[in-house]
Amino acid sequence: MIRVLVVDDQDLIRAGLVALLRAASGVEVVAEATGGAEAVDRAARTRPDVVLMDIRMPGMNGITATERILAEAAAAPPGPTPSAERPALPRVLVLTTFDLDEYVYAALRAGASGFLLKDTGPERLLEAIHAVARGDMLFAPSVTRRLIESYVQRSEPVPDSPASLETLTAREREVLLLTARGLSNTEIAGQLFISEATVKTHLNRTMTKLDLGSRAQAVVLAYETGLVIPGGSPD
Repeated sequence: MIRVLVVDDQDLIRAGLVALLRAASGVEVVAEATGGAEAVDRAARTRPDVVLMDIRMPGMNGITATERILAEAAAAPPGPTPSAERPALPRVLVLTTFDLDEYVYAALRAGASGFLLKDTGPERLLEAIHAVARGDMLFAPSVTRRLIESYVQRSEPVPDSPASLETLTAREREVLLLTARGLSNTEIAGQLFISEATVKTHLNRTMTKLDLGSRAQAVVLAYETGLVIPGGSPD
C-alpha cells in the first residue's frame, strides 16, 4: 500500500482527491492538510510515502512545506518497521494550475519529484503516484529540461549553489550532465558504454555528495551551476 498525504486549501478539490484515492486499490490516504504548516505536522506524524502538494496556499506555501517535510524526514530516526520497499524520504508530487509556473520550478529545486496539473485525469493521477513512490520522476526527462530551460532563461543566475560540483568525479559529472540534458538511464548507459546499474550508482553518489533529494533537483542544480547551458547544444 502506498501511503498518501493530500494537501490542498480548497475543500472541494481536496475532498475529490481523497475520495478518488480511497476508491483506488494499492493506495491509502493517511492524512489530509489544508495548508503548508499543517502538512508539515501531518507528514511528521504519519510518515507518508507520497505527498500530493498544492503549490499556492495562504500562509506557508507548497514550496516551503516541501522543504520542511523533506528536511524533517531526513533528520527523523527510522520507523519501527522499516521496509526496503518504502522510500527513505516521502516523494512530493506538486499540484499546480500552470505547467510552466515559476512555483513549479522552485518546488523541483526544493526536492519535489515532479508535478501534475490539477485537471489531470484520475488514471494519470494514480499512475503518477505509483511512479513517484517507486522513485521515478513523474514526467519524461525531456519535459523537465523544457521546464527548467523556460524558467532559467528568464531568471537571474543563482549566486550560491547548494554544493560544489568540484566534489564529483569526472564520470559523475558526465552522468549528471547527460541527465540534465534529458537522457534516460538507458540512453546514458549506451552513450557512456556502461551498465544502467552503474549509471544509477553514479547518480546516487552525485545526489549524496551534493545533498540532493531527487533526480529533478539534480537537473536543476546542473543548470544553475552552469554545467548545462540553457538552449545549448547537446553535443
